[in-house]
Amino acid sequence: MANREAPWRSTFLSHIQQMDSATFTLSTLHALGGNHFAPRARTVIFRGMWASLPDNPRNPAPRNPAVYTSDLPAITTDVRMEKVPELICSRHEPSALSEPHSTAGGPVEAVFWAKSSSTQWRFRGRAYVIGPDIDSEAAMPIRAALQPWMRAVGGADEQNDAWSWSRELTAWFGNLSPLMRGSFRNPPPGTPLTQEPWSGLEPWSGLGLGQEVEDVNDALARLYFRVLVIVPETIDQVDLSDPKRARRWNHRAEVSDSEISWKTTELWP
Repeated sequence: MANREAPWRSTFLSHIQQMDSATFTLSTLHALGGNHFAPRARTVIFRGMWASLPDNPRNPAPRNPAVYTSDLPAITTDVRMEKVPELICSRHEPSALSEPHSTAGGPVEAVFWAKSSSTQWRFRGRAYVIGPDIDSEAAMPIRAALQPWMRAVGGADEQNDAWSWSRELTAWFGNLSPLMRGSFRNPPPGTPLTQEPWSGLEPWSGLGLGQEVEDVNDALARLYFRVLVIVPETIDQVDLSDPKRARRWNHRAEVSDSEISWKTTELWP
């Protein structure tokens, strides 16, 4: 179990709070067939650290007790987006995309530019996709992989039985605006406007742009909603705030017997 806050965490989060919009570039590998891949990059929104969702008085979802914190950056995504099959290095058939599926993904790189602090943060690691089945036996390997990175608040674990993975997933959905929740009821991303193969068919009946969803358990929206969690293996931090004295650090995670520690090395910029 990770029992100490990562040395980069507080600085990173302070930089995030100073950003006008907490966006970053997420890169994945797109399978071309065989052992051939091509890079893909897109701008996404940082939603917080997994298991320590930021407070939001407008979030109608039940919240977990404040049991955990973590060093795991997370975003929300639609399972039908290309980033998800890219993460698991395979193509899904449309029917498979509707399955409640949590899975371990492949390598990712996330790059933040914090303009106000003139600092670039580059996270390299692996991604995990958390879906509606996260409390199931099938998803046990996902929970087991992420649990060591989740730090018990106060260093104690005895109250952690009250914490629920599925409740946390619902809280992340609830933390979005009603219009953003409604985006998970959009038609399949990338489908030509001239085609409506889902019209009148289950589970696609009810899809459409511009919907607002108030119910945090809306069946159709939750079918496609996922949280993507990044487990950082190494972080490159470059501080360019002083043009005459740029500084750079490498933070590397060291895992031993489920214990997570960090080794920080200052580098030439």
